[in-house]
Amino acid sequence: MKLKLIPLALLSAFSLNALAAEPTAERYVVSFPEGSHVKYSGAFASAFPNGLPVGIGSGLLFTGKQGDALTFATVTDRGPNADSPKVGKQEGKIFVAPEFAPMLMNIRVENGKAQATNARPLHDDKGNINGLPLQSGVIGSTNEVAFSDQLKTLIGDNRGLDTEGITPDGKGGYWLCDEYGPFLINIDSNGKIIAVHGPQAAEGEKSVAGGLPNIIKWRQPNRGFEGVTRMPDGRIIAAVQSTLDIDGKSKKKALFTRLVSFDPATGKTAMYGYPIDDVYDKNSDAKIGDIVALDNDHILLIEQGGDKNDVMRNNVYKVDLSKASDLAAFDKPGEYPEFDDADKLAKRGVVLATKTLAVDLRKLGWQQEKAEGLALIDSKTIALANDNDFGVKTVLKDPVEGKKMKDYRVNDQGKLTVDDKVVATTIGIKPLEKPESDSELWVVTLPEPLM
Repeated sequence: MKLKLIPLALLSAFSLNALAAEPTAERYVVSFPEGSHVKYSGAFASAFPNGLPVGIGSGLLFTGKQGDALTFATVTDRGPNADSPKVGKQEGKIFVAPEFAPMLMNIRVENGKAQATNARPLHDDKGNINGLPLQSGVIGSTNEVAFSDQLKTLIGDNRGLDTEGITPDGKGGYWLCDEYGPFLINIDSNGKIIAVHGPQAAEGEKSVAGGLPNIIKWRQPNRGFEGVTRMPDGRIIAAVQSTLDIDGKSKKKALFTRLVSFDPATGKTAMYGYPIDDVYDKNSDAKIGDIVALDNDHILLIEQGGDKNDVMRNNVYKVDLSKASDLAAFDKPGEYPEFDDADKLAKRGVVLATKTLAVDLRKLGWQQEKAEGLALIDSKTIALANDNDFGVKTVLKDPVEGKKMKDYRVNDQGKLTVDDKVVATTIGIKPLEKPESDSELWVVTLPEPLM
């Protein structure tokens, strides 16, 4: 289904020249083949008679034109999950379909429709992987407690991935990025994992993959790599979603998040600082959505998050990396650039990337909370996709008056407590309403070429 969108700002335009100076968008609601829903037979299956909607759009890659059709590759994240009360001080997460394997799909846009096809689960020599968190004590663990929909504890096997971006590997397969490790994952076109790279373990640390700078282990939980792109020279650039939280002390004050460069041919790495907008209540509220290469020095990047007035922002920036410092040269214990203000960064000679606004998606009519997929079609055309979180959310049944999710805890028996006392409140899973439950794909035409 396609809906032509005209930005509200254009309604007051007085000339054709003014109209031509603004981007325009075509919006599609992605449809899926019959039977492609996620199977769900759990405690709340009656609310999902056809299963769960597929949550594509965590990453987006333009793969070419076939006649008048536009074709894309996309990837899901770790699977259907919903919020849970904490276990003591540990975060909890309900995995509605814990056997779900993150997967690749294709999208075809043609004749006013966008259709997803060809689902391929990610797998290795042992079979399909899953999206469950890594066990504690391993680099990449989020220290989340994973629950079933009946609040039974689930234990992962350290093969879990929370996949996000997708980019070609130049050999017929893809590179994906992940929020846990954070990891870079090389796969073939069928979704088989060829190689995994993650923060290199220091002495005394345990990891399931290495080869990337150790410092990125300080990503905020579930805020690892959110976007990935392959530069024309073959380097892979991955974007850490939010500011690093080094020793649990830097996330609120850091002025930038990190872009990590990895050369698959040599293993060489570098890191650049992307300056976040100065509009958030806390700098840790800023989130990267996705990235895509324009040339060897420039990328497009989605930055989003609620500002100091709780107004959601979704902006696409053109980012210049040509003069940005390699942060590795400044990473010293006790002197990490994340702790520096602008003056100290300048005195140390740390140069961040620069950026210019390409598209304000909210002004263009974007209503979804997150834009998580970004693809380059040509020099004046980009595509964006949201992540519908598999159309599920948590609800409290028989809640204690005046209490919210954050006020509850889960005890060892899977019961909810308030102030250490078991209460009658229980957890429920229900569908998201539209438009949040829709998988959207936008094709945006820009007034000027990006390169």
